[in-house]
Amino acid sequence: MIPQYRYMAKVKYDWYQTDTAVTVTVLLKNASEKNYTVQLEQNALTLQADGIEPIALNLWNPINVEQSSHKASPSKVEIKLAKLIGQRWDALERKLATEEPSSTSSAAAKKKHDWDKISKEIENDDETKDDVSALFKKIFADASEDTRKAMMKSYYESSGTVLSTNWDEVGAQPVQVRPPDGCEFRKWN
Repeated sequence: MIPQYRYMAKVKYDWYQTDTAVTVTVLLKNASEKNYTVQLEQNALTLQADGIEPIALNLWNPINVEQSSHKASPSKVEIKLAKLIGQRWDALERKLATEEPSSTSSAAAKKKHDWDKISKEIENDDETKDDVSALFKKIFADASEDTRKAMMKSYYESSGTVLSTNWDEVGAQPVQVRPPDGCEFRKWN
């Protein structure tokens, strides 16, 4: 016996929204209440019909199932979803975390941040700055009078771009401004 395969057509659908509702229009020939079913849940919409692949959507925001409805016409099924929260949706669907985000989705363009990790990184940076500051304070405190003068003069004359501990070099001539590579020094009026 040769197995018979049944071709399941992909169905096209579109959506639009107002402040209070989202309307999903599914193109379905000869639609009648007898040949399709719509199942609504607070965060999901499923449509099944004869001869087409089922549509299963994970909705962007929750809906009020009791106030939502659907109706058939000869060429389409119109599903009206009552918004539970009166705000604009960025998209019809919210992608599940296990799915790979598509580059065309506006929802995928938004990057998620681990704020706890970022906070720890900032704290570590602050500790590093404190460590560097403490190091310079220790060098300055333990230094001879000539070293302290060299540090103060080089830092002041170079507008903070040079810090030298060699008084023989710094005391002999003015210290030139030396910004890091790729940077340009500008005086502000």
